[in-house]
Amino acid sequence: MKSRNLRVYQPSCCALTMKFVTLLVLPFAAALASTVSFEGCKQKVKESIHGPPHGWYKHAPAPKHHMLELKIALPQPKFPELEQHLWEISDPSHARYGAYLSKQETEALMAPHPETLDIVSEWLALHGLAEEDVIRSSARDWVTIRVPVGLAEEMLDTTYHVYKHAETGESIVRTTSYSLPDILHHHVDLIQPTTMFARFKAFKSTLHWANQAQPAVSCPPGETITGPAGNPVDASCNSTITLSCLKQLYNAESYTTSATNCNKLGLTGYLDQYANNKDLQQFYQAQNPSAYGSNYTLVSINGGKNNQSYEAAGVEANLDTQFGFGLAWPTPGTFYTTGGEPPFIPDVATPNNTNEPYTYWLDYVLSQDDVPQTISTSYGDHEQTVPYTYATRVCAGMASLGARGVSLLFSSGDSGVGAGGDDPTSGQECQTNDGHNVTKFQPTFPASCPYVTAVGGTVNIPETAAYFSSGGFSNYFARPAYQEAAVSAYLTTLAPGTYEGLYNCTGRAFPDVAAQSVNFSIIYQGQANSAAGTSCASPAFAAFVSMLNDARINAQKAPLGFLNPFLYSAGYNALNDITAGSNPGCGTPGFNATVGWDPVTGYGTPNFEKLKDLVLAMP
Repeated sequence: MKSRNLRVYQPSCCALTMKFVTLLVLPFAAALASTVSFEGCKQKVKESIHGPPHGWYKHAPAPKHHMLELKIALPQPKFPELEQHLWEISDPSHARYGAYLSKQETEALMAPHPETLDIVSEWLALHGLAEEDVIRSSARDWVTIRVPVGLAEEMLDTTYHVYKHAETGESIVRTTSYSLPDILHHHVDLIQPTTMFARFKAFKSTLHWANQAQPAVSCPPGETITGPAGNPVDASCNSTITLSCLKQLYNAESYTTSATNCNKLGLTGYLDQYANNKDLQQFYQAQNPSAYGSNYTLVSINGGKNNQSYEAAGVEANLDTQFGFGLAWPTPGTFYTTGGEPPFIPDVATPNNTNEPYTYWLDYVLSQDDVPQTISTSYGDHEQTVPYTYATRVCAGMASLGARGVSLLFSSGDSGVGAGGDDPTSGQECQTNDGHNVTKFQPTFPASCPYVTAVGGTVNIPETAAYFSSGGFSNYFARPAYQEAAVSAYLTTLAPGTYEGLYNCTGRAFPDVAAQSVNFSIIYQGQANSAAGTSCASPAFAAFVSMLNDARINAQKAPLGFLNPFLYSAGYNALNDITAGSNPGCGTPGFNATVGWDPVTGYGTPNFEKLKDLVLAMP
């Protein structure tokens, strides 16, 4: 199966000429190559958008001396081969299942054509950028340069502006179009930051101080209710979710992980989200005393900080570390703190997050020899705020990690099928940003990437879909073969014409699975709090995946790697099907949870013991 997002290398005649010239052993070869390659080549628009997405407006011209960190993506002509490896080694029925690629093998399949490296270097040199001014990714498929706005505008034949977000006041430096010499179009996939306005916010619906939370349902001590696995669950779990509740609900009370088998769980933090260690230890004292005094490995990327003051504690980071590491303990944990670009010129415009930080994390992890087998991320944004070219390249990076045996889980999002609930007047929040202003459901990214596992949200016991659980169909990525049967079966249950024109019925469908996502009892700034959102669900589900990897590693088997081919072929039999609830948005009731897969809760929530039996029976 081939994805739509693949670009096959197609050399142009100018590029071929350039290659011939650079092979000449002449002192003036480089200069001659530049002349042959670029003289007379027209600037052609490489990427443009109709205007900034909903909520953003043009504020002022960008100061010419403001420094931009431009990331240039070079084509990966061998990506179809890497993708084929991924399908084979992730399919439990394939003879190569679990035969993951090494870092070096994936890099060879991500590398650009040598000619691309030459011609892009020539173009950079024309603008005064020597090799020592260039940072290259481990696979040499990304080039990073730091240049002032004035030079970027010259290189890209564009004009940058400061754009502001009306609701949040955020400011960023962007443009709505950029151009490149036509000869470069086959050698550059994209350049950012240019046209991307994604905010990649944390997915959390609510945070309640304990004294402001909804009154807990009074439960006599010892009272139990029946959980999805048929086992007794503390009745208090219907109003407050703890580590113990999740282990009871998902049938994992009797399993203990190892600290010494090289299994690891990774969690990501962005946008000044700091995991507070005092809060973590207080949480352990309350919910997992055996873990008290234990810690995790902190990895700082791109200047990511580790502010341990209570004031700087991050709700999202605390939630992730407390429940992710708390459930999987004593499995070693890694928390990645990734910085974005700092604000500039405090007395003018003050744009912040000039670059979204996600690619920095991806670049770093792909460059490492040792990567956690399971990684959870609770950040994202509406797919349409991310340029198609950028989304496909980031998604390709996810495929590379999957080919190395990493299970990547992402929160599906907290806005149902779009935003605004079922209020008919909220449709404008779901308008397309292509100039047509048509109301459409809004899938989220990176959850819509076909190479990751998207986690939706549930609530209560018996479990029903959380109303905010984002789900639907990608407008960028075609539906992968592994989910074709399940999604087609769901679509046949819809009445003819249901939401016609509001969603892409042939797109990658999400979420894939779900977990509890409301009333999570966390410690924040030294006090008990209650958190909700699919940002609760992803680290929780990831912790159970990490436990499954622990079991496989102990049995001398490979980790699970990319989960979806397993989940859609056999794993769904060990999930608790969620058949009630919906995810309203865009002025509609949204999709319904139903028997089998659905675009609200996927295939459902985990039954750990059943899953463990399944994964241990696989090769």
